Amino acid sequence: MSHFEGCVFRPEVPEGIDLKKSRILLHCCCAPCSTAILEWMVEEGLRPGVFFSNSNIVPYEEYTKRRDELARYAASFGLEVVDDEYDHAAWLEYVRSLSGAAVSGPERGPRCLACFGFRLLRAAKYAATHGYDILTTTLASSRWKDLAQVDSAGRLAVKETDVIWWNQNWRKGGLQERRNFLVKSCALYNQTWCGCEFSSHH
Repeated sequence: MSHFEGCVFRPEVPEGIDLKKSRILLHCCCAPCSTAILEWMVEEGLRPGVFFSNSNIVPYEEYTKRRDELARYAASFGLEVVDDEYDHAAWLEYVRSLSGAAVSGPERGPRCLACFGFRLLRAAKYAATHGYDILTTTLASSRWKDLAQVDSAGRLAVKETDVIWWNQNWRKGGLQERRNFLVKSCALYNQTWCGCEFSSHH
């Protein structure tokens, strides 16, 4: 339980799991979505691995801008960001092969589910090969994302591993409001689109 200016956040932890005895890998999509989550984790005595795997983002300059901003915020807690290999071509091929619908369709459609799958599969593989017990993601903090899609992608990602998928709605218990406050108070770069060329409206 954590208190943020009168709000109370209670995590929905997988049964039988003690977070403080587990190694947690947090897949992060950007600094704004990570703010309240990282703050809560550190306040609870957790030291998550921070994994930036977002080959969906274009152009590369935008990718580095978001990565560096996350690194700046994570550093305030003494955490380092692991930067996954950037391979937009592989992401594009994966999304196009799995969408089953127009790739350029609206958000929350098949493209987004495939996108989450690509990124969380890479996160799960990293977790499995680097001694992490649990995988969760900041994708479930964005009000623009379909939480069922995030959960489905996460479950599939860890299926062939011993890593446990932690399906947490990071918008609850005041975290959404705390996120908004932190983005402003920390003067974080707050992008207005998901990152891929199909979601861009800037």
